[in-house]
Amino acid sequence: MKALILEDNKESLRALAELLRQISDEVEVYTADSVEKAMVPSEEETIDLFLLDINLNIRDDDDTSGLDFAKSLREQTKYAFTPIVFITSYPAFELNSYRQTGCYSFITKPFRKSEVEKIVRKLLNSGNAAENDEKYITVKKDGINYRLKQADIVYIQAISRGVCINLRKESMDIKYLTIKESLDLLKESPEFVQCHRNAIVNLHYVESFDSVNRMLQLTGRTEPVEVGVTYKQAIKDILKQ
Repeated sequence: MKALILEDNKESLRALAELLRQISDEVEVYTADSVEKAMVPSEEETIDLFLLDINLNIRDDDDTSGLDFAKSLREQTKYAFTPIVFITSYPAFELNSYRQTGCYSFITKPFRKSEVEKIVRKLLNSGNAAENDEKYITVKKDGINYRLKQADIVYIQAISRGVCINLRKESMDIKYLTIKESLDLLKESPEFVQCHRNAIVNLHYVESFDSVNRMLQLTGRTEPVEVGVTYKQAIKDILKQ
């Protein structure tokens, strides 16, 4: 697990970081005392847990820069469902933070070691269990994040200004997502291959390949999916394997 702590109080920052390292050697800890510094690891790495102080300016009781950072995280597909734990001296922020970010938990300072440990251990256990679960991707449609089970994706095709994700039981048009970006979302799943500049197929649903007419017949689909000339040989080689 990679955890990022955003806390302007350096003493609290050090204490939290040390506490997380003591809980488990499976936790890799990143620390930041400002939003600008927190943005660096969150952009370069994929963080699994955020511990954020809402108020990062002790001279301004109305400061909510930590909450604003959390809201910006939720706008990113990869952090749409990542656990966020707020640690703050201002309990009045609790309800607002839940509403605006769907945070995982809320801890009021001065925090107790046992309270932080309980939350982190619970997330570690759920993360280990999730390794055997189905894989998902997250896509945004009409401002709402959807988690789609990868095993249900039959194929993806390009449409005007987006893609259509064809699932076993339904289809979803996702605006402003490209074929390349879709491949990036599925890069950890080798069963998804590009067969045309405008299409990606799930090999688990391929029933047959007409190499003469360059058409793939997929399970449960009436219309075949075309294979591009430049992808023909690669598809033949993959299906032989």
